[in-house]
Amino acid sequence: MLEKTPPQSSPHNGQESPGLTMADALNNGCLCLTLDPSRLKEQLEHDPSLKGLTSGMALTHPHLFSSNVVFLSSATSGAIAQTVAAIERVMALPAYQARALENAPAIAQRAFGPVGAFMGYDFHVDAGNPGFKGPQLIEVNTNAGGALLNAALARAHRACCEPMGLIMDTIVPAAALEDTFFAMFMNEWRLQRGDAVWRTVAIVDDAPPTQYLAPEFELCRQMFAQRGLQAFIADPKELSWQEGRLLLGDTPIDLVYNRLTDFDLSAPAHQALHDAYVAGGVVLTPHPHAHALRANKRNLTLLSNDALLADWGVSDADRQRLGAAIPATQRVTRENADSLWVQRRQLFFKPVAGYAGKAAYRGDKLTRRVWEDILAGEFIAQALVPPGKRLVNVDGVATDLKYDVRAYTYAGQIQLLAARTYNGQTTNFRTPGGGFSPVLIVPSMDVTAARQAVLTASPSYCAAS
Repeated sequence: MLEKTPPQSSPHNGQESPGLTMADALNNGCLCLTLDPSRLKEQLEHDPSLKGLTSGMALTHPHLFSSNVVFLSSATSGAIAQTVAAIERVMALPAYQARALENAPAIAQRAFGPVGAFMGYDFHVDAGNPGFKGPQLIEVNTNAGGALLNAALARAHRACCEPMGLIMDTIVPAAALEDTFFAMFMNEWRLQRGDAVWRTVAIVDDAPPTQYLAPEFELCRQMFAQRGLQAFIADPKELSWQEGRLLLGDTPIDLVYNRLTDFDLSAPAHQALHDAYVAGGVVLTPHPHAHALRANKRNLTLLSNDALLADWGVSDADRQRLGAAIPATQRVTRENADSLWVQRRQLFFKPVAGYAGKAAYRGDKLTRRVWEDILAGEFIAQALVPPGKRLVNVDGVATDLKYDVRAYTYAGQIQLLAARTYNGQTTNFRTPGGGFSPVLIVPSMDVTAARQAVLTASPSYCAAS
């Protein structure tokens, strides 16, 4: 039996708040479990070569997929799209590129044409915060994982109540998303190779079978193979650079989908890929240039500096958008250490080349020992922005989880929005009831109607499945 009383930590608990929308009402009142496991199996194993993928994931990835969707207002999704577009316009400026690349390694100075596949823009959406200004950009990532998994997941959820049924058509069919993703890789190929024939692709990561998102490598391999390419999943140690060709065994590799977190390819095990990229002997995406230009967290100090943006000639509209969407960010140095320590409870600290929340710390959790580690490394300090809250049904108990929203993008265009629900300091896939969640876009409503929706929304608003 589902416990009908939301926990007291819920930000709204059915109370009126002038900033709330229908999306907030549903996030805090719709507890139904909408994931259909049989449909998820169909979506993940749509090709015979993928048979058994779902059962294996259930054992090794018990908290990868949430049984709940996350609702987002159309105004918020629009603000996310506008923010991504504004950032991409700034990143195209010569002045920005010069600053972003001035401390980048030599390999990152090289640009061969490709933009970088699967960019990820991660946002917090805390509408319950009285000072909420709209979605807040937390970070930008190259090789953002999960797009193909989320494409399958979205089609495996079903409507459980009338309000949800009215917005299910905002989910793009997985097959159409695969076409979009493949077109992205094809464009990356053409940007470097023009009309040359593309025959082979390797999806590359260290010890691929051990990676947490290894199931996605299989989906990606199948996507390429279904469209006529020879597709492989490979460890970079299996590659060799010989006579101007990147080889996997005896097979020349034309394009590498790069899932490595060695962003400058400096590890000895990655030498063949490094040499092939520097020589222009392979189309690599994403690549060191894309990471330095877009994903190094030092860049957030540039994007959140309004005076600098004005000096570069960024339009008033774009500066206003970025000022509303990017939390104030500064580098951590010995010179500002004392000031940052005093302010630490309002800050979040991240390594400039970090990923997946590793070595990232909330300031109110810091110890002096960790603080010394931060000062000895390269970190940024970002104004703390609370994540959104999603009330979900976990084994019959109404439970508050946090969520963030990831925009998977290419060349500044959003391909897919997905959420990650979790508990803890940073996103993770260890939370019961949490994991990847589809995002449903809810039409905006006037404040009066939204208030009424919040008052009527409760754990019984959508019957638990």
